[in-house]
Amino acid sequence: MKDTLKILLVDDEKIVGDRLKPALAKEGYSVEALMDPQKALRRIDENEFDIIVTDIMMEDVDGIQILEAAMKKSYRTRVIVITGYANVNLAREAMDKGAFDIIEK
Repeated sequence: MKDTLKILLVDDEKIVGDRLKPALAKEGYSVEALMDPQKALRRIDENEFDIIVTDIMMEDVDGIQILEAAMKKSYRTRVIVITGYANVNLAREAMDKGAFDIIEK
């Protein structure tokens, strides 16, 4: 039996977790959704996730900081950055720091 992928969703908009978590869980993934990016940093420190999907624009801690923490913890983690405020400079910074992909909301 193959291992279940562990996915962490980080977005300060509740609707994102409410929509994505059940859809991914239905596909058989182990999914944790957090609205608090500080808590997400602690979870990244405690656990190794296969995939992290993070919003870029959040209070206190932004998606770049989530990305950096994930890359520091494990180079194998794939981080997908989602944003409603996509721009070329932000995309370049995220990709330069190891983002797997950037998706506009």
